[in-house]
Amino acid sequence: MSQKIGLIGVGLMGHGIASNLLKHGHALALLEHPGNQPLDALKAAGATTRSSARSLAGDADVVILCVTGSPQVEAVLLGADGVLAGLRPGTVVIDCSTAIPQSTERMAQAVHAAGGRFLDAPMTRTPKEAAEGRLNLLVGGDAALFEQHRPLLACFAENITHVGPVGAGHRMKLLHNYVSLGFIALLSEAAACAQRGAVASDVFVEVLAKGGGGGVALERLKPYLLRRDASSLRFAMANAHKDLGYYQTMAHDSGAVSEIADAVLHTYAQGAADGGPDAQAIELTALLAARTAGR
Repeated sequence: MSQKIGLIGVGLMGHGIASNLLKHGHALALLEHPGNQPLDALKAAGATTRSSARSLAGDADVVILCVTGSPQVEAVLLGADGVLAGLRPGTVVIDCSTAIPQSTERMAQAVHAAGGRFLDAPMTRTPKEAAEGRLNLLVGGDAALFEQHRPLLACFAENITHVGPVGAGHRMKLLHNYVSLGFIALLSEAAACAQRGAVASDVFVEVLAKGGGGGVALERLKPYLLRRDASSLRFAMANAHKDLGYYQTMAHDSGAVSEIADAVLHTYAQGAADGGPDAQAIELTALLAARTAGR
């Protein structure tokens, strides 16, 4: 069944979500925002735009958020001209951003108080899968509400997992990103050490792939190690640092031990300082090698 969808956050991931919602026949309105990717193709496919989150929410059955993090989610929901100012009773807010779970729980309460309903549905995979409609979604919220909206989520996702109550989706996303980015950091440091020790990159990759170092992280890093092709993991160093900081907040709030996470967070903080916030996480090997050589 076609629904009226409002989407806030048409970045690299949001653009793919938007294009797939349009392909499945949903009426789509987008918030005009400086951080958006170009909207021409989406408008040509039938999307309309709104100048405020309030006006977008006032004409939507579902509002999907795909913004940077918790401060942006809170601002777009709670602002004077935000979503909650225009939310209609029964409208569902689906937050596909990466956020701190405690903030997510507060935002869900605010949506419920305004008469709406809430699911957190953060994503894994990359802009390539977003464009293909093959994201992974980790969903927190009421089980019946999740099942009701699974067909909508399936418009842009291949694997959809109901993780638990509100906030559980974002908890699982932070766990996932900590493990994923941790693997990238570990492999990048090992690759930099291999280069300093005259171990050829193709040999390094071949040996790890046939042994205990094989897996998704190595496959994503492989094009960069062999050809300096960074297209296999489009994820900015600043975003990696932000997500790992969110993981630290979650871990500390739960009383978890996080010495390894401290080191991973420091690695990406240094990567952002050395390469700039727009450097890609996949470039860690070169940045680590250069930093050591500089010493």
